[in-house]
Amino acid sequence: MVSENRGGKETMTPTNYAHFIRFLKDDLAISSASIAVAERARSTSELPYSKPDSSALPMILWQYGLVTLDQLDKIFDWLETRYDFN
Repeated sequence: MVSENRGGKETMTPTNYAHFIRFLKDDLAISSASIAVAERARSTSELPYSKPDSSALPMILWQYGLVTLDQLDKIFDWLETRYDFN
């Protein structure tokens, strides 16, 4: 997956972010409403940019109790198979 580097931080392209959201909905059965809550919480955080980004979303979903630890693990596994975090 192609990502962009902004300020030393890897971000997803809009297309890849859409794939990530589809994974959350289709594979993990996370509702659109839950994703919207997490996206709103992320957009009000102090991130230095507003580009689509998967890094905060999984943790926000978990912190708000919208995903289980098992689902969170699957999210990170999915992301790891698509990104080189080294």
